[in-house]
Amino acid sequence: MGENVKKTGGWRTNKWVRAAIPALLLHCSIGTVYCWSIFSQEIADYIGFSKGATEWAFSFAIFFLGMSAAFLGNVVEKDIHKSSLIAAICFAAGMAGTGFFIYYGGQHQGSLLALIGIYLCYGLIMGIGLGTGYLSPVKTLMLWFEDKKGLATGLAVAGFGAAKAIASPIMQSMLNNLGDGGIYKMFLILAAVYFVMMFVGHLLLKKPEGWHEPQNNEERQSIMSVLKTKPIANYIGIWLMFYINITCGLALISQEKMIVKCIGLAGAAGIISTISAVFNAGGRLGFSAWADKMKDRNTIYKLIFILSIAFTGIVILTGGIKNGEGNLLLIILVLGLIFIVNAGYGGGFSNVPTLLSDHYGMGNISAIHGITLSAWAFAGLSGNQMANWIVKTFGEEVNIEHALADGTTEILAVNPTGYQYVLYATIVLYIIALIICLVMVRPTDKALAAKQAKKQQKIAANE
Repeated sequence: MGENVKKTGGWRTNKWVRAAIPALLLHCSIGTVYCWSIFSQEIADYIGFSKGATEWAFSFAIFFLGMSAAFLGNVVEKDIHKSSLIAAICFAAGMAGTGFFIYYGGQHQGSLLALIGIYLCYGLIMGIGLGTGYLSPVKTLMLWFEDKKGLATGLAVAGFGAAKAIASPIMQSMLNNLGDGGIYKMFLILAAVYFVMMFVGHLLLKKPEGWHEPQNNEERQSIMSVLKTKPIANYIGIWLMFYINITCGLALISQEKMIVKCIGLAGAAGIISTISAVFNAGGRLGFSAWADKMKDRNTIYKLIFILSIAFTGIVILTGGIKNGEGNLLLIILVLGLIFIVNAGYGGGFSNVPTLLSDHYGMGNISAIHGITLSAWAFAGLSGNQMANWIVKTFGEEVNIEHALADGTTEILAVNPTGYQYVLYATIVLYIIALIICLVMVRPTDKALAAKQAKKQQKIAANE
């Protein structure tokens, strides 16, 4: 297949034009879902609800991302053109609908209809666009980049992670310059922009000519049949470690802004958020490209969990969040934890499709990957909510002064003990994930073959 692609040449058979660029167009669009924190307070103020009430829109978006990926994985498997078009329409329609209901909420402060409309549009409709858009280019990339599957999927998924860093300053500028009602105008404008980007991606996306999907039931095995080619505990282990990594990542990332304020860097919160987004994207690309050189991709997850446990443990032992203000070493340790968790969080996403393909082959990979993304759906609900519950239950709020650019100061309410307690929960979960990684997820056939070959070489050398 690879030789055929090289011989025919031209943009129609160019792997960058037919796979990498459309994947980036799709993922850089849908990845802006992570910009929610930029405008969530503005939405709450504009429609007359608490920030806590509007936060559920983001949780629903992540939940329906995972569930739509799980239930529509077979659609993606059979027809990436249909699935990528569904993604473009649903994502853009969800954004436009969110803009409309924000406008309606501004005209009718405290309207329950406006809040439910935002839940449905940003959560359900956009969520379907997110799930199908996330899945659509992944298998195509792995088919075009057979020898560097990790690099290819990492590139696309890095686009999802980098979207926040790219779009955040643009969104902030739009909010500052669009005048009264800038929040709903921003959504309507971006709905049009992202539809164009995703539609172009939809038009360009194409599987290699040499690849033909199985068309009938005899050729196409059921998902359960494929999963049963390995002990079922193997797949359960992959699902669980993926779920735990996302849960822990979201738990820390959701409190990141307040943790940064606790260690005396309130003025640099925006810059640190951008840097953490870069680490998120870098982890997606770096860890997956690194895994291409490994005999067993599961080694990457072992590294992610070990690094996360080490940095979390150091910050717990030093009380870094509580004692960090004014202490350069502790500030570096806390920032290191934030950046490492972001990198590991991103790396977990980019490595799961290639790990699954190594274990179960390429035949049903979109559907299997889609079912596995249900872990993201449940983690989207449990990660943020677990952290919020811990912060509300343990410790107490204290006021700290923050110097503003104009020379004045503002009082910030933070809960250093609560944020520190979040780390107790995440380190336990990371340890559980590492145990699962070591015990339940078996080495791939490639890793076993390499181990056997090395053993044979040793025997031959001794003889």
